[in-house]
Amino acid sequence: MLREFKNFILRGNVLDLAVGVIIGSAFTGLVTSLVNNLINALIGMFVQSTALANFYFYIDKIKFTYGAFLNDTINFVITAFVVFIIIKVC
Repeated sequence: MLREFKNFILRGNVLDLAVGVIIGSAFTGLVTSLVNNLINALIGMFVQSTALANFYFYIDKIKFTYGAFLNDTINFVITAFVVFIIIKVC
């Protein structure tokens, strides 16, 4: 049974998936840092704030944090674009 498990783990698909998850996790951190430290700073030059996630407005007593949504959208678009480029190249 242990030998079967070893063969299962060492199959290409499982190892490829593990490598993909690890690289994807590291890439997510990289994109988040890019957005938070560079892109937000560039946006801040025009709107007098470097923290896009801090943008919000109130309607009655409800707080709408649209800046956090914009920040997450930028992260998603950059990640999706890089994945698209990688798939096109391969």
